[in-house]
Amino acid sequence: MKEFKPIKEGKVREIYDNGDSLIMVATDRISAFDVILKNKVTKKGTVLTQMSKFWFDYTKDILPNHMISTDVKDMPEFFRQPQFDGNSMLCKKLTMLPIECIVRGYITGSGWASYQKTGLVCGIKLPEGLKECDKLPEPIYTPSTKAEIGDHDENISYEKSIEVLEKLYPGHGEYYANCLKTYTIQLYTECAEYALSRGIIIADTKFEFGLDENGNVVLGDEMLTPDSSRFWPAEGYEPGHSQPSFDKQFVRDWLKAHPDSDYNLPQDVIDKTIAKYKEAYKLLTGSDLK
Repeated sequence: MKEFKPIKEGKVREIYDNGDSLIMVATDRISAFDVILKNKVTKKGTVLTQMSKFWFDYTKDILPNHMISTDVKDMPEFFRQPQFDGNSMLCKKLTMLPIECIVRGYITGSGWASYQKTGLVCGIKLPEGLKECDKLPEPIYTPSTKAEIGDHDENISYEKSIEVLEKLYPGHGEYYANCLKTYTIQLYTECAEYALSRGIIIADTKFEFGLDENGNVVLGDEMLTPDSSRFWPAEGYEPGHSQPSFDKQFVRDWLKAHPDSDYNLPQDVIDKTIAKYKEAYKLLTGSDLK
């Protein structure tokens, strides 16, 4: 059996080269504040992969995505081991674009902090008098540049995203920047509407896109998971304060309250975190995680 070694390891994902395709494995690692925590959260990787699969299937008519299969029977023998079953995705190879495509439908987190100081979020002027976690009049697109592990992503303006892409693809920067913005808002709007019908508010999220061999924009990475999005329960939603969540916010809040934890979570925080992820999966897809 041929052994595989990851060609790239992110905070949570490992990527393996499979010749003309890639295999992305979502591990059970968890990160917060750009730090990988010392604990594993069992089954978290499976939730991330299966939730991405659900959304990739749901949005394939809006634009193509990189998913080929999540069935390990379609992958080399090495991946037919228990630790890869359910959390691995066979993907098309793309040339990834160096922009994190962030869209915010509600005002929270760093956006809320910025708005309180300046009335702006990432340079975008918002109406006066918004409360924390208010729904925005329309979703806003606030791209950032992708940082290496250990560095922080840097928020940039839409104009700056054109510049970044123009340097890489002379003559096409504006076209690609516009594609990213348009797709990001369309994907968010349609998926947030669906999620709301299932009892989940998607407050914000990020997408990543790449180019296929013909230069077409294709959706890559992960999609609308609790790792890349803020999910709130629609029931009991009330602006004016922070909301309970189905995502890593629970972990972030615990770490903030325990600054000397050395990024080591107690078991009950781990248990509650995976329970939240599984609950979100069931609400969105209508079935329990296998």
